[in-house]
Amino acid sequence: MKKYIRFIIVLVATALVMGACDKDWLDPAPENQLVTSDSTFADPANATRFVNACYANLLTWEQSAFSWMGVASITSDDADKGSDPGDLGADKDQMDAITYTPTTISVTEVWKGNFQGVSNCNQALANVPKFDIPQDLKNRLMAEAKFLRAYYYFNLVRTYGAVPVLDQVIDADNPADINKANTRVPVEEVYAFIEQNLNEAIAVLPVSYPAPELGRATKGAAIALLAKVSMYQKKWQQAFDLTNQIINGEVGNYGLVPDYATIWREVGENSIESLFEIQARAGIPIAAVQQYCSPQGIRGGKFSFVGNNGRDTSAFTGWGFNTPSLDLFNSYEPGDLRRKATIMSIGDTLFDNVIIDTAANPRYNYKAYVSKYEESWTGNDDRTNKNVRLLRMGEIYLINAEAANALGNTAKALASLNAVRNRAGLGDTQAAGHEELRQAIWRERRFELAMEYDRFYDLVRQGRAGQVLRAHGKNFVDGKNELFPIPQSEIYASGGKLTQNPGY
Repeated sequence: MKKYIRFIIVLVATALVMGACDKDWLDPAPENQLVTSDSTFADPANATRFVNACYANLLTWEQSAFSWMGVASITSDDADKGSDPGDLGADKDQMDAITYTPTTISVTEVWKGNFQGVSNCNQALANVPKFDIPQDLKNRLMAEAKFLRAYYYFNLVRTYGAVPVLDQVIDADNPADINKANTRVPVEEVYAFIEQNLNEAIAVLPVSYPAPELGRATKGAAIALLAKVSMYQKKWQQAFDLTNQIINGEVGNYGLVPDYATIWREVGENSIESLFEIQARAGIPIAAVQQYCSPQGIRGGKFSFVGNNGRDTSAFTGWGFNTPSLDLFNSYEPGDLRRKATIMSIGDTLFDNVIIDTAANPRYNYKAYVSKYEESWTGNDDRTNKNVRLLRMGEIYLINAEAANALGNTAKALASLNAVRNRAGLGDTQAAGHEELRQAIWRERRFELAMEYDRFYDLVRQGRAGQVLRAHGKNFVDGKNELFPIPQSEIYASGGKLTQNPGY
């Protein structure tokens, strides 16, 4: 067996992502131990470890941390670069202004992170069938890998458009494989590949798991991702039917939690709101997203406490990037409970009775805040217990509303939209007519999903990114900035076979 396979088993499995309430099974395998014999396929547990490597990629810096914030959030009108004016975060000033180039670090790291995830999934799909394990388990593990491969490709196609579609492990000695890895295929083919993966996963994945495996991909998660993928392709009937399955309880027990603010707290992990989230655990051994919270933490803060309670004057702090914009703050309707649950401002009292007395920036992302007092805390600012929510019911209702409206089902569109609004403390929408209702649904997506890495992509798919972002002072060029550039390093590595996106 090649050294690469042993590397996956020994090292990549050190950051298992799924978890139970106590997340015990995030314990990694020993690191840096000499492998004296190839016993990979003799141990049935290694089949699961191959798939765990697919999840583990979600924890990496390139996949879910600083560069992803730059690409998917700081580019939008919901967020500013933040931090101090002189601290550029390598390139976050470029992401904020939309002046990035093919050599910009964030653009390159997001490409690498997602393609590493694809590679891990391909390794799992190639090797799981070789194990002597029950066929049902084998099928389920492969379905999980297909779900995750679809997720990574969804990020890639939204970000870069046409990309190489790799459906198998690439043999570096095979010219045909190398050509495949360096050939971009049309966007429609990428989406078809994503749908194929998700449909195959849906046919196999279970509705739920026993507690020790809570957090693995379920049938509901795959249906939710396929519904979102369908929305991006304007496949409205498919999006409508899929979201109805989830809302009607056909594929699991899901629903809107009563208190929106609790979704991102430790008490809100893996709740009925959640269809899929990145599981995280700090401490020793570590299995948490590398620096998801700290780049967004309160910078230069000074704090006090309600009633003091014998606490010191510290709270969770960080670098101060990806800060909610004033435009976002001012756009909420009066009485919308989501603003306080999304944005921390100087002078606010947080849920753990921390008061922000002063800080370097006026606003911070509350959804990335970790309490040192009311949640599990191990003293590790860079790797915390914070799970990252990727698919949840608030969005499912809004996909359902948008699809229903596109299909002319106004009553259903209003019902789904108002379910989200009412949870936010707002009355029913007064929008009437197809276009007015569509605009209302788009507005609702902004506030429901604020600071959750969807706003830029939403504006692009809605065809109004240039209009909105230029009004926000960003240098968005129509016909160019709908897509990010293909990293120049990848073009060089391909010998020029990978082509660049227009305008770059």
